This record gives sequence, C-alpha cells and structure tokens, in this order.
Amino acid sequence: MQDNKINMNIYYFSEEISFKLKEKRKISAWLQRVIAQEGYTLDHLNFIFCTDNYLHGQNITYLGHDTLTDVITFNYAKHTETILGDVYISIERVRENAQTYNRKMVEELYMVMVHGLLHLLSYDDQKPEDQLIMREKEQFYLDQLRPILGLKT
Repeated sequence: MQDNKINMNIYYFSEEISFKLKEKRKISAWLQRVIAQEGYTLDHLNFIFCTDNYLHGQNITYLGHDTLTDVITFNYAKHTETILGDVYISIERVRENAQTYNRKMVEELYMVMVHGLLHLLSYDDQKPEDQLIMREKEQFYLDQLRPILGLKT
C-alpha cells in the first residue's frame, strides 16, 4: 500500500514584490503528486515569486541570458529522481502572459509553476518536439489540479 502522507517540503517566497499564493496546502499536495507520478521523490522545493527586474537579473547573472522570461529553475539535486531546487517566477510576466493568451492569471500561474517543476523533472523545451511533450504534460497535470481547486475546465 502506498503511503498517502504528503511531504510538504515545498516553500513559497517573494522577492521585490508582495505576492501570496492562495491554497498553498492544496497546491503543494498537487505538486507532490506530480513529482510522485513522474517517479521522483521530493527533497526540497522553493518557489520564489518576483518581479521582471529581479528575474531578469537572475537570468543574466546565473544563465547569461539577457532576456525577460516567466520562469527559470535551478536544480541542485545530486541524485537522479530527486527534486531539490528553486523555481523563480515573474508575477509581472505571468500577468502579461495571461492577458496575451486570454487565461485567468491564476491558471497561467499554475501552468508556469508546473512548467518549472517539469524542468526539475528533467523535461526540456528547447526543440519543437520537446515543447510539445512539455505542453502535453502541463495540460495533463493542470487537468488534475482543476477538481482539487474547483476550477472549470
């Protein structure tokens, strides 16, 4: 029998912005289920919500990319199939993308959160065929979140 205990080593922070994630326990439980379904175990996962400016600085400093982005991840795991990392998310970029793609801001946020987690789960989106796999995985896991939060499909 599988242990139903949820490992809540998922933490939420903000940098240069006042942002509080709602439904943290439900979101954390969902993220833990994503991790388990992918065959990984959770060590420690941080989500850092920030401004475009803050994330841009991280992107330049650590990745050498002088571009705006909605999410970057840092994987610190020393063992395969273990999650230990940081996911930085620009709330400004998420809001703008939600308008661009005609989505609710919160749904865009959840999509970006699972996208960042998928990177830590060894998924890549550099090639078109990899982007397709990432989009399918994002949708698959968002569909699992909807009933947990009572969201419409």
